[in-house]
Amino acid sequence: MNADQAFSIYEGVRHRLPPVVRSGACLRVPDLDAIADDVDVFLLDAFGVLNIGENAIAGVPERVAGLQAAGKRVLVVSNAAGYPHTTLMEKYTRLGYNFDTDDVITSRHATLAGLAAAPAYKWGLMATPEFEHRDLDPFDTVYLAEDPAVYATVDAFLLLGSAKWTPERQALLVAAIRARPRPVFVGNPDIVAPRDVGFSVEPGSFAHALADATGIAPVFFGKPFGNIFDIAFARLGEFDLARTVMVGDSLHTDILGGQAAGIKTALVAGYGFFAGHDVTAPIAAAGIRPDYILDCP
Repeated sequence: MNADQAFSIYEGVRHRLPPVVRSGACLRVPDLDAIADDVDVFLLDAFGVLNIGENAIAGVPERVAGLQAAGKRVLVVSNAAGYPHTTLMEKYTRLGYNFDTDDVITSRHATLAGLAAAPAYKWGLMATPEFEHRDLDPFDTVYLAEDPAVYATVDAFLLLGSAKWTPERQALLVAAIRARPRPVFVGNPDIVAPRDVGFSVEPGSFAHALADATGIAPVFFGKPFGNIFDIAFARLGEFDLARTVMVGDSLHTDILGGQAAGIKTALVAGYGFFAGHDVTAPIAAAGIRPDYILDCP
């Protein structure tokens, strides 16, 4: 999948996303340092802002460290639901970042809160078994693979990570929902994520395809939905919305979500989703206008 295809899919599911609530000025600036005088709190997406795949974006660890040294509050707000928190902390340390453990907030946190508030379902789980999932121990889960009986017998479905998901498993999920509609929780609303080469297809892509095929209404956790921003704001305590910015590479998750949450937004144009593309036409087509457009983080 390429950027044009992903953009078209996002546009096709706009009815499931928050509405546009305001229009930003699209002020073009070189990087995060250029907006630091107007911002006290930086909420940074991960993929396309801190890193591409398993590599840090050149110069960004140093820039983030400079913002932290200047007294800015810097949080990671990411849809990386497939990764346990300890795994992410180890990754960011390895890439040269120094984040407090409470300042890395992912859609997995929002999902776990949603699970805790839900009935005591038996959950069919889309996830990568190789990762540690001890934080799911309080919940009754079973991995979804090739056995149709599992899909038939669980009470609800939880989509966390799609690295091992296949068309065959997607077909089993669609058939199971058609036979007996059940709740579907989605821990990562992203349709794609930028990698070292191309894009990976994320749980949001399969969730929207499932909704299109069955009419089910998935419950999404993470950007652009407010549940992840509620967690971030609670971590911040007292702060000024007008001096807070969501920085990301996606119009439909980072920018739309930040605007809906009532904060400034900055689109990274040179890396991640729009790398190698002019962002002017997509911004006009989507009608999602950030406050800032950054050449790089």
